[in-house]
Amino acid sequence: MNQQSSLSHPKRVWASLITNISYLPGILTLSYSLQATQTTYPFIAFYTSTFPAEGLAALHARGIRTQAVPRVQPGQSKVYVQDPRFQETWNKLVVFSLVEYERIVLLDGDMLVRRNMDELMDVPLSSEEGGDKAKEKVFAASHACACNPLKKPHYPETWIPSNCAFTAQHSDPVQAQICGAPVTAGVGMLNSGLLVVRPSLSAWAEIQAVLHVPERTEKYDFPDQELLSEVFRGRWVALPYVYNALKTMRWIGVHDEIWRDEEVKNVHYIFAKKPWHENPDNGMDETSCWWWEVNRTRQRSEVERGITDEH
Repeated sequence: MNQQSSLSHPKRVWASLITNISYLPGILTLSYSLQATQTTYPFIAFYTSTFPAEGLAALHARGIRTQAVPRVQPGQSKVYVQDPRFQETWNKLVVFSLVEYERIVLLDGDMLVRRNMDELMDVPLSSEEGGDKAKEKVFAASHACACNPLKKPHYPETWIPSNCAFTAQHSDPVQAQICGAPVTAGVGMLNSGLLVVRPSLSAWAEIQAVLHVPERTEKYDFPDQELLSEVFRGRWVALPYVYNALKTMRWIGVHDEIWRDEEVKNVHYIFAKKPWHENPDNGMDETSCWWWEVNRTRQRSEVERGITDEH
């Protein structure tokens, strides 16, 4: 049985998916940062069969709810040589199938919550069961940044600043804090680091249908988020960047024109090198310093509670 199965089943939850122990420091600090914002909603760690018992023990020691979920993989996909972690992101699609929940806000494990975001539990979403699908809003998310600031050669050629949805918001930084660009802006792709989902079997069926078409899944450069952007084109709600503030957006010359430290609610540490891979004594990006500050506070709190597993 999953931990805390005897408790009343929550209908609206924060969640994160973990498939391997390398993301455990991130999940633990993410959960701690959420609780620090005085959220009124519980956090659940969804895990797959590849997640080890040691990791589950660490989650349970901290009172974090857990729930086993099935793995989700396409019939065929690219081999993500430059970004092997992408192979695991298909699994995030499972949240659309979990209809025992009314609302799931799925967060990547490499995020840090800095301000309360409970309002996401009430973002209007709709389903047009048997009706006009063009009118429905299946989920909410922030746009992907298509600037490719690290100039990664394997990224699409269309990923340039002029094709980025956030670039279109530079002229009105105040508005950028409260509204996302139109869902079709820029390359028209979401970043799946934060997904506000109203699970539904109809949406899940649409996702599954594509997972079984190799001609489509083989061409995706960004697995789950490219599938969602394509299948539900025009059928999602664009959130402002503050809910999924990609760390690179803060860099000078990327989207520092709209980034406001005091407005950011949730930082996303994209790319392979995570804050917990860095040495905090060797100098870091300012956003990594934010993560380490919360991580140290978490660890001190856990020692006081008798948790000494050093995670």
